[in-house]
Formats: sequence, structure tokens, C-alpha cells
Amino acid sequence: MKGKNFRTLHPRKRIALIAHDNQKDDLIEWAIYNRHMLSHHDLFATGTTGTLLNKALDLHVVCMLSGPLGGDQQIGAMIAEGKIDMLIFFWDPMEAQPHDPDIKALLRLGAVWNIPVACDRSTADFLLTSPLMQQAYEAILPDYSGYIKRLMKKVMNDE
Repeated sequence: MKGKNFRTLHPRKRIALIAHDNQKDDLIEWAIYNRHMLSHHDLFATGTTGTLLNKALDLHVVCMLSGPLGGDQQIGAMIAEGKIDMLIFFWDPMEAQPHDPDIKALLRLGAVWNIPVACDRSTADFLLTSPLMQQAYEAILPDYSGYIKRLMKKVMNDE
């Protein structure tokens, strides 16, 4: 596609795994069930979730800080830097979280940088079993140059 920017998601994907407290057991159960598939990828997680996954899977999971202490933001930064290819985030839709703005920002970054995002077990199953998980994939990167130009113009006019 002419004029488009792409980022290659290699066959070995970098997957972020996050779960709210009420969803941790579900994520752990899902991860155990999908251990073989997950073992072919690089795994990242926020603090408590990562510790539980390391123990349950006996796989290396890179642990960030706990979500409320900045782990969500660490994962978000990695998404923005192109260091995370997929986000599996089992969040609790029935309970307000004290760090809801961080959660919203994380989900927004997934959409901004066009990475696959699963917020529930069914979607995670579909993503993990997709044939695209085993091959390279050229993800189209959105063109934010117009947005950046408008932002810079506004900053320059405000000075």
C-alpha cells in the first residue's frame, strides 16, 4: 500500500498480559490452558499478574511494576515504542478501579498503535488461535503527522 507505514509483528510475538484482581484467576487459568502456545512468545505483565504467571506457567514472564504503581503505564510506553505486539487485558467491567484513567489510557494506546487487544477470554482465544500468530504480520501504522502538525502549530501559537 503506497504511502502507508508498517510495523512487522514477527512470528514470535511480544504479548502483554494484565488482569484486574477479580480477573487474575481467569487469566491464570486461560494462560495455563494456552501454555504451549504462549511458550512460543515473549511475555510481559504487570507486577502481581506477572508473578502469578511466572509461578503457574514455569515460563519467563518479564514483570513490570504493579498496575496502580505504574505498571500499566510501563506497558503503555512499550506499546508506543513498538515493543509490545499484543495486549491481553482481562479487566473487570463490574468494578471501578482507582487507576481507571491509567487503564483507559492503556486501552487507548492499543487502538492508537493498531495492536490486537483482547479484554476477555473469548477474544483472547480467537487472537491466540489465529493463523497470524504463527507468522509475520505487517500491521499498518496510523499516520499521525497531521495531528502532530496541528499540535505543534497550536503550541507555537500559544507561546
